[in-house]
Amino acid sequence: MTFNQRTALVTGAGRGIGKAIAEVLAKNGVTVICVSKSPDSCGGVAAAITAAGGKAKAVPVDVANGAEVTKAAEALLAEFGKIDILVNNAGITRDGLVARMSEEDWNAVIQTNLTSAFHWTKAIGWPMCRARYGRIVNIASVVGLVGNAGQANYAAAKGGMIAFTKSIAKEFARRNVTANVVAPGFIKTDMTAVLNEEVQKAAIGMIPMQRFGDPADIANMTAFLCSEESNYITGQVFTVDGGMAM
Repeated sequence: MTFNQRTALVTGAGRGIGKAIAEVLAKNGVTVICVSKSPDSCGGVAAAITAAGGKAKAVPVDVANGAEVTKAAEALLAEFGKIDILVNNAGITRDGLVARMSEEDWNAVIQTNLTSAFHWTKAIGWPMCRARYGRIVNIASVVGLVGNAGQANYAAAKGGMIAFTKSIAKEFARRNVTANVVAPGFIKTDMTAVLNEEVQKAAIGMIPMQRFGDPADIANMTAFLCSEESNYITGQVFTVDGGMAM
């Protein structure tokens, strides 16, 4: 894949899928800004990338805080001059049936998983348009396509992210800025690790490939959509789920 020494910002880069995305981009010569709420987690990832010969910077940001996102984006644009790639990956879960779900749990998931993408895109997307180059990849979920009992807040956020991406793809296309979605299925991360054995078996039963995916599966798809080779692809949703949602 071709990247031409681009600079990328990846949210939720402190672990799991975000960490894998940051690492794959760095291996391809991209300078990666690793964002997460925890200074230790994003700092550890950035340090490991640097130790391996890549270029990375850790930036702790609470992505649910719009003012904090705007301030960080302004500082980073001033430091780097431009950011060519934006990967909105940060996400949390607060699962529960709607009848028992608190407004706090609803809002927390919407703010972190969806509204954060709006704030980062607003802060970085228009500078991309001015530069007439950019790649935006939003990490959603197959749950945003098919729904899931007990995850109304998560499904709403991820479904909203898909619609949001299609809208910005139409807004930014004339400026050579693409926007696409990667929708993972069940991936081996901290989120799936907490599922008990019975739930995991039930989940695998819904997957034609009969296994969970790896973070690298998502990272490789994301990296392609960030590369020069994807320059005529925009507004699309790519499910990486072992066939679960087909």
